[in-house]
Amino acid sequence: MGKKYLIANWKMQLSINESRSLAQELVERLALIKTDTSIVVCPSGPVLSQVAGVIRGSDLLLGAQNSFWEDRGAYTGEVSPANLKELGCSFCLVGHSERREYLGETDEMVGRKVAALLTQDITPIICIGETEDERDDGRREEVLVQQLSLALADAFRQPHNGQHFIVAYEPIWMIGSGQMIESEDVIASAQLIRKTLNELCTAAVADKFCTVIYGGSVDTINLSGFLSCSGIDGALVGGTSLTADNFMSLVEIASRS
Repeated sequence: MGKKYLIANWKMQLSINESRSLAQELVERLALIKTDTSIVVCPSGPVLSQVAGVIRGSDLLLGAQNSFWEDRGAYTGEVSPANLKELGCSFCLVGHSERREYLGETDEMVGRKVAALLTQDITPIICIGETEDERDDGRREEVLVQQLSLALADAFRQPHNGQHFIVAYEPIWMIGSGQMIESEDVIASAQLIRKTLNELCTAAVADKFCTVIYGGSVDTINLSGFLSCSGIDGALVGGTSLTADNFMSLVEIASRS
């Protein structure tokens, strides 16, 4: 088992003041405990700089929810990896299912973003997962392999230079549906991701530089079960990360796992 990660995706759920207050409370409460888990918070774009100021010097790490694939240019509304680096981001979500669904983000776009982030030494958190239709059609493996292969295609055209990356398996069909995923399915998906990584970049590189985590309706009840799955070393958390009490409960669970 490698280093564990707990990544909070605040999405567009919090105001500027709420984001700042939550970050401050997490800083204060994390200072009172000991954990080997890396804790990452991903606020919305407009509050990145303010949250960066709040968490500077603490154990919290800063992540972004999106990035473009160029560092400069006429790309209205986008944010560059270089800007994220200046803000203090060391992580960035890429290919989240909501961006794929609502904004038409493709596997090829994800691949360009991953490569650009790595040039700035920002760890990409690559989100992959199957829809309910894809699951029902028996296409889970096909979808995961395609998403992961295209996400890393641009990055692996050059020799790997030791950059770390995270793959978050997020079964889209489970999110907000009330359905549960079996541990065996999580383990099978983690094994498939590892097998695909071994073929893309060799087992030595994958074992040393890639972490596989789980995302999808993670809460205080199911986190321990997900972390006990072979091949899973962390979680990407949405709604349960929006209050300090709930998120700190997750931190405590992860620290014991």
